Amino acid sequence: MNFAKYAKVFEVGVQNTFVYRWNFALRSVFGIVPLIGTIFLWRALYGDDPARVLSSYTFSALITYFAMTVLVENLVTPTEDEWQIAGEIRDGKLSALLLKPLNYLAYRFALYASYRALYSAVIMPGVLLIFFLLRAHITLPPEVLTWLAFGASTVLAALLQFLVAYTVAMIAFWLLEITTIVFIIYSFEYFLSGRVFPLDMLPAWVQPAVKWSPFTYEMYFPVQVFMGRVKGDALVQGMAIQAAWVLILYILATTLWRAGLRRYHAAGG
Repeated sequence: MNFAKYAKVFEVGVQNTFVYRWNFALRSVFGIVPLIGTIFLWRALYGDDPARVLSSYTFSALITYFAMTVLVENLVTPTEDEWQIAGEIRDGKLSALLLKPLNYLAYRFALYASYRALYSAVIMPGVLLIFFLLRAHITLPPEVLTWLAFGASTVLAALLQFLVAYTVAMIAFWLLEITTIVFIIYSFEYFLSGRVFPLDMLPAWVQPAVKWSPFTYEMYFPVQVFMGRVKGDALVQGMAIQAAWVLILYILATTLWRAGLRRYHAAGG
């Protein structure tokens, strides 16, 4: 694979982002706003007792959890990638790309990476400010190994989220409109990724299903690694499951791509 051409795609992706600079800037700034509402909500639930424990979480631990969830979400969550891919398939714009010496999955990943890198750079000062203001509640990992494990898990989470979006978009080869399917899938993803609350607050009988869900490893698992709540064999097993889901989704995505190309008609190209 010629990585130079995908580096150029990355560069083009950055340039395209600046075309809509105000939309990008506002999305970057307001991406951390939900954290403020979450803090007030859980403050009300904990009341005036800072030492109170809910499902093994103190108020400070929950603040750390949701702050890190916002950080990981902004680092790895795709922005409209599935809609863009589905649009290229539906409108026939894919034809021009098929004529070029590009691997489409690698092409889309380069665009995804360009946006996430730029978005992360823009939003990071705001995130650091939030962490500074919440420094009384946030505890950073004391061990280098924890940081390394968190970094590796976050990279796998990025691959996982991208492949979920890409795989869902492949349905556009068979259906003209995929909006309903996308919303159904992402309604499960929103809940099972740990955005609403830590998944270990769920009843014990749900935990086996949560453990094997791919959505669990998009945000919840990396944050748990950062907080030091997953260690030893549990850490190794969790990262193995995370890597396995990346491999499964990659195989599924490439299989759907090949099958979809056999049905593809450039009606709008």
